[in-house]
Order: sequence, then C-alpha cells, then structure tokens
Amino acid sequence: MNFILNRRLLLNLCANLLGLTLLTATVPVIAADMAADVFVKQLSDEVIDTIKADKSFQASNMVKLTALVDAKVMPHVNFRRITASAVGPSWLKATPEQQKLLQEEFKSLLLRTYAGALSQITDQTIAVKPLRASPEDTEIVVRTEVRGKGEPIQLDYRLEKTPGVGSGWKIYNLNVMGVWLMETFRSQFSQEINAKGVDGLIATLKSRNQAMAGK
Repeated sequence: MNFILNRRLLLNLCANLLGLTLLTATVPVIAADMAADVFVKQLSDEVIDTIKADKSFQASNMVKLTALVDAKVMPHVNFRRITASAVGPSWLKATPEQQKLLQEEFKSLLLRTYAGALSQITDQTIAVKPLRASPEDTEIVVRTEVRGKGEPIQLDYRLEKTPGVGSGWKIYNLNVMGVWLMETFRSQFSQEINAKGVDGLIATLKSRNQAMAGK
C-alpha cells in the first residue's frame, strides 16, 4: 500500500507544516491568545528563517531532524484525532490496545516523513489569506499559499483551540492543493483494513516505518 502522496506535494506539505508548528521557547506562552491566522503567520515566518539560518538542518542529519520534529512539532498536533480520522469507522471498533498501536505507528510514519522533508526548505514564504471566522470559534480553517519557485501551492490548516494545560491551537488536518490529507489516508487505510483487518493495518504501518528507518 502506498502511504506517500505525490512527492512534490508531500515535500511542500511537510516542509511548511514544520514552518507552521516548530516553536521557540517563548511562543507557547502567548499562542493560546493569538488569532489562528496570526499564529500561523508568526510561527511559519519565524521558523522558516531559523531553518534557513542553520545549515545543519539542511545536511540531512536524520537523527537530529527526527529529534527536532519530535520535540517541537508533535506536541502541536492532535494525534488521537488525526489517527481516528485517518482510520475512519474502524477506529471505534478497535480495542484500546489497537488504538494505541495505530496512533504510535501513524505518528512514527508522519514523524519520519516530516523529518525527511525539513531540508527541502529553501526560499519559501507563506502568505496567509484573510480569515473567515469569529473570535469565539474554536475550530478554524486557515488558508495559506506557499510561495517560492514555480506556482503558488495551496496549503490550508484545520486547527482546533484546546483549553486547559497546554492550551492553544493544534493541527488536525491539512489541505494540499484541494486534497485533505486525512481523507486521503482514510481511503488507503480502509483498503488495508478491508483486506487484512485492523491488525493488518498496524503491521503494514510498522513495516513501512521500519523500511523508512533503515534508509
């Protein structure tokens, strides 16, 4: 099963997801009070500049890149919601242990994919489109364009605002050029579940992660 989207789309998706979510130490203190579009713009500009300034990020050091993504990106993604969305109706039928394994393997897949794309950032900038939302909204779509060489690339984010400890905006879906990422995974995962069951999907994800780790 092919879990990887078109290479050009995926690289732009992952590189700019990192541009959105890679935070410095001071940002989480104020992120909860930001409007979603301001949050996206500030973080993407700040981090793209950081990546461009640090040549070690562009040297394909996968150990360093993976550790960086795990520490800085993953806390700002709602992985339970993303995994449940990608798995679809079978998520509710899965046992707690199966849900745990699905979430772990899916996180590993995205973690390595994002890390592999980090070095792709070169001259990209992010243009955030006017936000269509009310101040009290807790789920928002922020629409952006990735601008660099070639045609601009549509990259939209579905964000949710979480309360309490660790409050702030969290990503739960992305749209690349009109295609929502979780819906694409859901179609692929559904085929695997229909053929081999939930345990078969877990095994396939694990095998894919092991293959990526060996490269």
